Amino acid sequence: MDLTTIIGLVVGLGALIGGYLWDGGHLSALIVPSAMLIIFGGTAGAILISFPMNRLKELGKALKMAFTETKRDPGVIIDELVDMASVARREGVLALEQRAQEHPNSFLRDGLMMVVDGTDPELTRQILELEMDALEHHHEGWAKIFESAGGFAPSMGIIGTVMGLIHVLGNLSDPGTLGPAIAVAFTATLYGVSSANVIYLPIAQKIKIRSKEQISEMELMLEGILALQAGENPQLIKKKLNSFLHQDHKKAEGEGDTGGEEK
Repeated sequence: MDLTTIIGLVVGLGALIGGYLWDGGHLSALIVPSAMLIIFGGTAGAILISFPMNRLKELGKALKMAFTETKRDPGVIIDELVDMASVARREGVLALEQRAQEHPNSFLRDGLMMVVDGTDPELTRQILELEMDALEHHHEGWAKIFESAGGFAPSMGIIGTVMGLIHVLGNLSDPGTLGPAIAVAFTATLYGVSSANVIYLPIAQKIKIRSKEQISEMELMLEGILALQAGENPQLIKKKLNSFLHQDHKKAEGEGDTGGEEK
């Protein structure tokens, strides 16, 4: 599980509720079933209208991407590619066939198999870049669902508040009930704004960040595959691929040469 997502939700919602209780509010006043129905039901309806079902069926995968963290170690991938480049220079690319077929990463496996099969380097690049673009577009579609929910929810909150005020103004004969009724009406706005800014929009942002991490890893693999195919020196390949590493990873590699200069 990605603890930052879970902790962030707990902290965000906890801060809102805690601040309200700190000022003397009562938790029961925040629980308004009718407002929940209007906001969350209305937002869900708007999302259903906005997106095709084949995309909405993947909401589970989108949430999994936001709430789970895939362990990525670019240094390990670089070492693998450098080692395979050394084998290819000594024994030829055909010596990598079994290793390529058994590799757990499907993107790297496909790329290596194209190299082993003698695919033209430019065609190899085009195919792998198309796969990267398709995956990135797919992830953007997931994030767009939550971004749209973050846009609809505050609007639904305003609608819920207006509906509540209509109900209040229709019962002015009992002034003693005006205060509580107005408070209940504004709860809808609270639900809409808070759900957008604490749940929907942050989840969309987390999906985008996870997507960028995965695409960056695939770009590293692509450059390594093409360098291996070109028969470049393994140490030069390592130097090239190290440019993809975050500064923290570079420090972990213990670099002390000119390759460690800040850009």
